[in-house]
Amino acid sequence: MQWRSLVLGLLLLRLGLQALLALLPALAPGLCLRRRFPFPFPPPPGASHWGSLLRRGGDGGGGGGAAAGDEYERRYSGAFPPQLRARLRDAARGMFVFGYDSYMRHAFPRDELDPLHCRGRGPDRHDPSNLNINDVLGNYSLTLIDALDTLAVMGNSSEFQKAVKLVIDTVSFDKDSTVQVFEATIRVLGSLLSAHIIITDTKQPFGDMTIKDYDNELLHMARDLAVRLLPAFENTKTGIPYPRVNLKKGVPPDSNNETCTAGAGSLLVEFGILSRLLGDSTFEWVARRAVKALWSLRSNNTGLLGNVVNIQTGHWVGKQSGLGAGSDSFYEYLLKSYILFGEKEDLEMFNDAYRNIQNHLRRGREACNEGEGDPPLYVNVNMFTGQLMNTWIDSLQAFFPGLQVLIGDVEDAICLHAFYYAIWKRYGALPERYNWQLQAPDVPFYPLRPELVESTYLLYQATKNPFYLHVGMDILQSLEKYTKAKCGYATLHHVVEKTKEDRMESFFLSETCKYLYLLFDEENPVHKSGNKYMFTTEGHIVSVDERFRNSLWQDILPGEEDSAEKIKPNELKAVNFSSNCNRVPDERRYLLPLKSNYMRQIDRMVGLI
Repeated sequence: MQWRSLVLGLLLLRLGLQALLALLPALAPGLCLRRRFPFPFPPPPGASHWGSLLRRGGDGGGGGGAAAGDEYERRYSGAFPPQLRARLRDAARGMFVFGYDSYMRHAFPRDELDPLHCRGRGPDRHDPSNLNINDVLGNYSLTLIDALDTLAVMGNSSEFQKAVKLVIDTVSFDKDSTVQVFEATIRVLGSLLSAHIIITDTKQPFGDMTIKDYDNELLHMARDLAVRLLPAFENTKTGIPYPRVNLKKGVPPDSNNETCTAGAGSLLVEFGILSRLLGDSTFEWVARRAVKALWSLRSNNTGLLGNVVNIQTGHWVGKQSGLGAGSDSFYEYLLKSYILFGEKEDLEMFNDAYRNIQNHLRRGREACNEGEGDPPLYVNVNMFTGQLMNTWIDSLQAFFPGLQVLIGDVEDAICLHAFYYAIWKRYGALPERYNWQLQAPDVPFYPLRPELVESTYLLYQATKNPFYLHVGMDILQSLEKYTKAKCGYATLHHVVEKTKEDRMESFFLSETCKYLYLLFDEENPVHKSGNKYMFTTEGHIVSVDERFRNSLWQDILPGEEDSAEKIKPNELKAVNFSSNCNRVPDERRYLLPLKSNYMRQIDRMVGLI
């Protein structure tokens, strides 16, 4: 009878504990209810949303099924065989080679490759209003130029030397082409400067990339292009540049007075490098003046910037503040300009901007890997009020985890990256816009963008967690399965239907393939040479060295600090982020970067499970 009494006692104890747990929500109704997603209207019938998962008993907190955790751990954690990694490295190189060779065979000297019809394309002369094409294509062999440093990073010295000579011998910027200043800067100017730095590097870490009788031709070409872009900065009352310029004639007479924040405020890295290589302050001065002008227009209430501004009046035409299209690289270049040039004001602006982003754009629980509530996500808000403007995010925002890695906010980066990876797993690509409330694409095309793999690469470098190698493998396999075409890789017209568009944008070779290759190439000189490198927003590699930290024109650039007072690299610290590199526990460095119950929660939220 004694064992029966013991069993009865245990049963009563269990019932008592269950009753106590049931009373806890009533006793502490506000427990763990941190920042939640502000849904402005109820979801459509049948559509689950973030908050409702918790009401259904989803894996929003410390709970979650052991079987689910085991499933994620079985798939993602543990060793990643060196042989597999080597095969994936070779596959990434093969992807680049197929795209590059197809361009050279079927499209050069035109700007882009049409991979479905195996032909080249240039500016749309018949329709000048076709900005999707004409903003980018300037009739200057864009794809060849944009791919130069990828050839070097992959160690292909013979093709790099051949391509450089081809650019020097055949490319001219004396063209009747109206291009977007931003695109010409990051794709063309940035690549010319990167290739010049690689050629003239006395250490030659990538192999012998020197050019016989090289006389700084790429640097001279970069200056020629930049001079042709300078008219965009003239005759504007704010100092913010016109968005477009004709390379032969200057600013068109009917030019638009409205420009986006990213387009006008993301020129400082390339223009600054050019100025410091030439010893000519002009280029850095106009770019820095534009950044300061935009910064002065931020909201007094929130400290946020909008996404479209009138360059003459300084009035905000687009009041949306977010991290995606129209804003993304503005924040990226505040930080990267500091990393490269060491100017204290750049870091101060970035710290202020990051604090305001965290205060007004971030939603979800306070910590990525602790507590209950929705995962962290950055939404689009009104720059003046901080109120939610819409329920979509765009694929360009997937760069932000990589930027967070650079400032040490690795925990937050892990969560945001996991959200975008979940979307990729669902569609095998990232839709241009994804509605997180409707769990469906708003704009369904995918033009081979690199942002997710860029963040994957940087997170792997920060954590050395094999999970990110699995992510890279998924991305590589999806690209091969869904985007490979007869003569290259094609834009997905619709991520659900997997239909293709006849276009391979140049950033596929300059960024997407490069980051995939570097992710799997552990022995690459980028990682092993001892040099410090930074990637531009177009993925062009630039060595971080002292010659870029010495400017000779403090008296010309107002507000410049004396070079002796510049912040040293080890003083880089962004303010007001929730965590840092040191808070990633040791036990998670080689397991899942995100607890399996939280990964499952995110997968549910995008409709994956």
